[in-house]
Amino acid sequence: MTNAIHTRLDAGIAELVIDKPPVNALDSAEWFALARTIDDLGANPDVRVIVIRAEGRGFCAGVDIKELDAHPERIVAVNAGNYATFKAVHRSPVPVIVAVHGFVLGGGIGITGAADIVVAADCATFALPEVDRGAMGGGAHLQRLFPVQKVRYLFFTGEKIGAREAERYGFIERVVPRGELRETALGIAAKIAAKSPAMIRIAKEALNGIEDGNLEDKYRWEQGFTLQAYTSPDSAETRRAFVQKRDAKF
Repeated sequence: MTNAIHTRLDAGIAELVIDKPPVNALDSAEWFALARTIDDLGANPDVRVIVIRAEGRGFCAGVDIKELDAHPERIVAVNAGNYATFKAVHRSPVPVIVAVHGFVLGGGIGITGAADIVVAADCATFALPEVDRGAMGGGAHLQRLFPVQKVRYLFFTGEKIGAREAERYGFIERVVPRGELRETALGIAAKIAAKSPAMIRIAKEALNGIEDGNLEDKYRWEQGFTLQAYTSPDSAETRRAFVQKRDAKF
């Protein structure tokens, strides 16, 4: 576990907190650490449900663009870490509740889209600005949150959508004030933790099995295009512009 990830276990509820100022953007090593932590929690027989939340200005800004700008060869490791994390959430043998606030970007969308239940603060905004970062990926997870045409609009434009508007698409269980987010998520988790752990684990596996398509295969398909995108000069320009805080020029 890294300093960016903290966990606590109480009454069957595992609380995992992402805390890496200023924007909870994780580097390649931290994505792998996050995946391992989620896998370890799911394998722990004392864990009945997992709550993932964050401290700071927002839930998660995704990958560390500065790392990729300085070390573009690490894109393979970042891809692998993202894949492992999203799979760990989706395939966890216990339900995963995600409690989001502020910005939910890139890898934050992947975590949210892979989760079982989403609770959002009224300040939460969702966006997948991959095109503006010279990358691909995340569409498979965004499509678990929004219908096809909305996914394409958000992906092509990079625009964000607020929690209140996003709520009408049905993927958010509850929208609450920021100060009530943690307790709301833990309250839902407590209801699940009170059930038979054996039945809940069976239910999680069964529900994953009846989904349309395979989420991990879909995301893996997208990742091939991420590598293709990274070979383009435009991709390098988007990352450099982001780091230099200027508009990209094409």
